[in-house]
Amino acid sequence: MPAPAYVVTMSPPGPTRINTYNSRMILNEIHQRVKALLEAESQRYTKERRRIVEALAQASRPITVESLRELDPPVPLSSAYRNLAVLERAGVAVRVQTAEPHARFELSERVTEHHHHHLVCTSCGAVEDFTVPHSLERSLSRRLGELARVQGFRAAAHRLDLVGTCRSCA
Repeated sequence: MPAPAYVVTMSPPGPTRINTYNSRMILNEIHQRVKALLEAESQRYTKERRRIVEALAQASRPITVESLRELDPPVPLSSAYRNLAVLERAGVAVRVQTAEPHARFELSERVTEHHHHHLVCTSCGAVEDFTVPHSLERSLSRRLGELARVQGFRAAAHRLDLVGTCRSCA
């Protein structure tokens, strides 16, 4: 029997990830979730962290720390790194490793409630989000859970990054 064909859905390019993740979610909801996650870590939701969260929410794909310098006013690099480290520890942001020398960051699924994976280009460093059909996601989660249990590992979640060459670089 042939393997089932699965459709991979690319997140549409657009002005904001907010629409990509959940059309009902608005920036105020994101801020409420972020504030709660930071408070759970005894951290304040400062004006600068708020600006970084908004930049992550409005980006069409994971962004570099350096891109925060393009905000008006720009976020100093040392402050951006320090605040992103706090946001990572609190579960607000996640690091997406690429072939580039600089990591990229995005809001976590705890904030967006949107599970997705990444296509990472080793040539240009581009990162694109993609989702798979729910049935495939369930099957993947189940199988990964089985593999983890065999190894005595308790998996909390999974992330899948397909690494290769994008259409533009191919």
